[in-house]
Amino acid sequence: MAASATRLRRLASAAVAVTACGGAVLLTPSVSSNDRASGHPTVESLRQIINDPSAVVPSRTLQESALISSKSGPLDILVVGGGATGCGVALDAATRGLRVGLVEREDFSCGTSSRSTKLIHGGVRYLEKAVFGLDYGQLKLVFHALEERKQVIENAPHLCHALPCMTPCFDWFEVVYYWMGLKMYDLVAGRRLLHFSRYYSAQESVELFPTLARKGKGRSLRGTVVYYDGQMNDSRLNVGLACTAALAGAAVLNHAEVVSFLKDEGTQRIVGARIRDNLSGQEFDAYAKVVVNAAGPFCDSVRKMANKDALPMICPSSGVHIVLPDYYSPDGMGLIVPKTKDGRVVFMLPWLGRTIAGTTDSSTSITPLPEPNENEIQFILDAICDYLNIKVRRTDVLSAWSGIRPLAVDPNAKNTESISRDHVVSEEYPGLVTITGGKWTTYRSMAEDAVNAAIKSGKLSPSNECITSNLRLIGGDGWEPSLFTVLAQQYVRMKKSDGGKVVPGVMDTAAAKHLSRAYGTLAERVATIAQNENLGKRLAHGYPYLEAEVAYCARNEYCESAVDFIARRSRLAFLDTDAASHALPRIIEILATEHNWDKSRQKEEIQKAKEFLETFKSSKNAHFHDGKHQ
Repeated sequence: MAASATRLRRLASAAVAVTACGGAVLLTPSVSSNDRASGHPTVESLRQIINDPSAVVPSRTLQESALISSKSGPLDILVVGGGATGCGVALDAATRGLRVGLVEREDFSCGTSSRSTKLIHGGVRYLEKAVFGLDYGQLKLVFHALEERKQVIENAPHLCHALPCMTPCFDWFEVVYYWMGLKMYDLVAGRRLLHFSRYYSAQESVELFPTLARKGKGRSLRGTVVYYDGQMNDSRLNVGLACTAALAGAAVLNHAEVVSFLKDEGTQRIVGARIRDNLSGQEFDAYAKVVVNAAGPFCDSVRKMANKDALPMICPSSGVHIVLPDYYSPDGMGLIVPKTKDGRVVFMLPWLGRTIAGTTDSSTSITPLPEPNENEIQFILDAICDYLNIKVRRTDVLSAWSGIRPLAVDPNAKNTESISRDHVVSEEYPGLVTITGGKWTTYRSMAEDAVNAAIKSGKLSPSNECITSNLRLIGGDGWEPSLFTVLAQQYVRMKKSDGGKVVPGVMDTAAAKHLSRAYGTLAERVATIAQNENLGKRLAHGYPYLEAEVAYCARNEYCESAVDFIARRSRLAFLDTDAASHALPRIIEILATEHNWDKSRQKEEIQKAKEFLETFKSSKNAHFHDGKHQ
């Protein structure tokens, strides 16, 4: 508590300055004279910069200027793609002392990285395949993922946590089988173990998970085996990576698209890219010694810009998830259905006050806005139905979405008999390094491999080795689970009533916990805006999101559109499509103030947001009432 109070005092003067100037002040953390002389900060100075509570990321305008100025001196690395891997590459390279730029066609985490199962896991399924298929490759994948799992949680403790998952067993053979398998999972994790797995009797299981069925398919529940994996807020973790990279010196730019590559006329090596700013329409050239293609499912499109005859290396797979009310699962306990009727695994997990269920695994075409179809949604509902003692209804689906997994085929491999669940790094064209495949859990090590390949390709000279394995992301250093109590005690939520009168509101526990978990130690900045700028009203009934978050994200997290906010900065679109739709007018009103939008732009924003929400196949939520916002 003392540490939290100290942070509060340190933040106070900076917060007042930032809010007084509409967030336009750039507070640059101090760097020693030795760092300036060498041209890059030391590792310790970088940590101080990232963890400085008064630090503000450079504005989008400054970031674009940094990319444009690369004509006079090329960047070391230009990253294409702002998902988990791309932002991970930018952070890794910047913290090695390299000059880095990153461009993302839409928004950070706009694709696969915001549409995951929200698990940070080693892969229980892969362990089973490794043991029964005597597949060392699968076992190596599990070892690697478990090593990274603990690191991700430690580096962003406010956004990640351990989650127990319950496996129901309906005969004694299943009890023994799953108990032994999950004990092996613990053993493989070794020193990276989160918590030991254990068996619970049928009675204990029902007490822990009240909606769990005691009978299923004519069989009686014999008990459950509970094991632990990690859970995250995926898009906020991705945005945290982008902002951390920006503080470390990378020029990150969302809503900026690569339209073509620049090549050296003599060697034909790629030396940069022509980029279009999709907000202003302006085009410019950015030069770099190496380009890293981290475009996820779209990496083949980027490769074909360099070589139109490039063979595909992406085998896209569709993963559909649905969101249900919180009563489907207890807070703090997930459910895993290990074998559905067609052999797939389905999860049902508590997430941000609701229940997320999924996922499917089927072939799909690549599209910027994939949509789930009714068959996939019904498959998930049917899969969990047999394991619950309550009626599973389509009308309870608050939101449903589809993500595309970029399963990779190594273009340099002699055969393509098996599609890799691991990642692939290749340089088929001089100056273009492609990184794809893998999964969220291993984003950090994927980025490390890609930067190593880029250093080799461009003969770059980093100032130090990779340090991201022990680098806290912005908002994570010094964060404690009790931080929300400081927010609840020290702040109020000032808000305007419908008549325009300013009235105080309590910074209640739900709002305080949400701010602490979403923004970490920077939550106090958001609370300051809510208190000082009369932006303490909730955006949607039943959800803890505050108006102040819209202003904060516009100023400090490169939130450039309404969709950026409802989908990636907050998770309202993913949690409740109808609630997101009702909140849109106020969100756009605040963003218009922050970004000086005219009426035409505001109409365009609401139209784009509504089109986006139509791809989330919810049904009308009977339990949601659009009463007066709190």
